[in-house]
Amino acid sequence: MTAKVNYADVEVGTEIPAQTYHVDRLNLVMYAGASGDFNPIHWRESLAKAVGLPDVIAHGMYTMAQGGRYVTDWAGDPGAVLDYGVRFSAPVVVPDEGGADLEITGKVEEKLDGNRVVVALTARSAGQKVLTRAKAVVRLG
Repeated sequence: MTAKVNYADVEVGTEIPAQTYHVDRLNLVMYAGASGDFNPIHWRESLAKAVGLPDVIAHGMYTMAQGGRYVTDWAGDPGAVLDYGVRFSAPVVVPDEGGADLEITGKVEEKLDGNRVVVALTARSAGQKVLTRAKAVVRLG
């Protein structure tokens, strides 16, 4: 599979359309099962609040995975992502009623040799930035 986005069609500053991913408690339980991370702060409200959190929070790696999903959906090929890293700046709080929305935006920050680009990502939930220094190196078609 090759990326659907062509290197020649993007420039530094090209913005990737925003995507919103809804997160609810079921997503967290499914992620816990897939990852093996059953820390109760991700599914048990009373325990999350007992340790000082406002409510249940999404797994950091779940949040990071949504950023990876955003980039691979844009590129059209999961194999196009060559490098990806983030720093976690705030948790995604997931109330029982209504869940939470995670909005991700991206911008081409740099064009590299070999049809590669650096994409800078911004992820926000409830108006708060939840990922910082989020960048992916992607090989385009």
